[in-house]
Parts: sequence; C-alpha cells; structure tokens
Amino acid sequence: MNTPRAADAPFTHTDLKTLERIENEGLVWRPVRRTLGVTAFGINGYTADRAGDALIEPHDETSPGAGGHEELYLVARGSAHFTVGDRQLVAPAGTMLLVPVGARRAAVAAEPDTTVLVIGGRPGGGLPASPFEYWYAAQAAVNEGDYGQAVAIASEGLDDWPVHGHLNYQLACYHALAGNRDHALRHLRLAFANNPATREWAATDDDLVDVRDDPSLS
Repeated sequence: MNTPRAADAPFTHTDLKTLERIENEGLVWRPVRRTLGVTAFGINGYTADRAGDALIEPHDETSPGAGGHEELYLVARGSAHFTVGDRQLVAPAGTMLLVPVGARRAAVAAEPDTTVLVIGGRPGGGLPASPFEYWYAAQAAVNEGDYGQAVAIASEGLDDWPVHGHLNYQLACYHALAGNRDHALRHLRLAFANNPATREWAATDDDLVDVRDDPSLS
C-alpha cells in the first residue's frame, strides 16, 4: 500500500505493485519521492509495460526542468536498453548505472513489465561519506591479512573525520596488526578521547594485544 508521510511515523513505505502510475508524454512515471516523503535525495521510478516502450526520456540534466542531478539508474524489474552518449547498454534487473550531469541519456524497455528507479542528487551533495564506509571498505584487505592496504583505505576517511572515535579505533587495530606501534597508539589515544566506549573494546580486543598496555594510554 502507499503510505503518506506523517510527522510521528517511524517510517514510510510503498511497493511497485501499488505505487501510483502517472502517464505523461509517453512515459509512465512512478512518484516514489512524493509518496514516501523523501527529502535527502531525489528518487522516482518509470515503468514500461511492453518491450520497446520508452522508459527514460532523452535528457542531460541541464534543462530548465531538471535538478542538475547526478543520477543512478537501478533496474528494479525486467530489462532496459540504455543509450548514454554514443554508448549502448542492455541492463537486466539488478543493474546499476551512474550517469553524470551533462551526459545525454535515454532508455527503452528491453522486455515487458520493466521498471527503473532513478536516484538523484546534486554532485557532492551526498558527501562526506559516512565514517563506517571507510572501515567497511578496508575489511576485505583485513580478511586477506594486508593490513597496510587496510590502513591506506581507512585513512581516506580522516580528511572528513579526523577525530572520529570508531574510525581511529579501527585504524589503531590495523596499525597494531601491521606492527606500526607508534601509529597504533596515536590512533588509539584519539579513539579513547572521542569515544569512551573504545577503551572497553580495547581491553579485550586481540588486535591490540601488543599495544593496549602502553603507559601512554592511561
């Protein structure tokens, strides 16, 4: 069911089966943003019932009616045939296609009952990335025992989050595992100062066994 936004509601929800269908100039628009009350980013959908029907009108996000958005196209159902500039892409369900402002794009359905969700925002508007993204991105390197690479990846977050407690804690762990004692201690002191819970984590964290008893942490 479509759920109107309410100030005291913990969430809103809808689904593709019942989401309103609005026909306009040969397109079937699905008003996701308005239905859910999204304010942090733009999101809408387009549906084509037959293969060959238009899904996304030709545009480049610079016209007076456009938001000047960087757009992510997610094929939620069916399959779409995209044209971006002079390149072609057949995109089955699950495909995600990011198109920058200024690139001309369009799409038609490659099979019946195709729906594409379009998520947009102004370039840079979604930054900085959340702190967790950096230590999540570093985890693959940790799993492989490449702690130097884990440090390099997680350290990218310090430009925006220089004293973030959890990020510095993760960096302390990576440095300790890599044998970089001084760096590990520096990040651990920052973690303790900015997130007191990290002191409790460190007390039993095997990653920090070689550094956690250093007098400078007391």
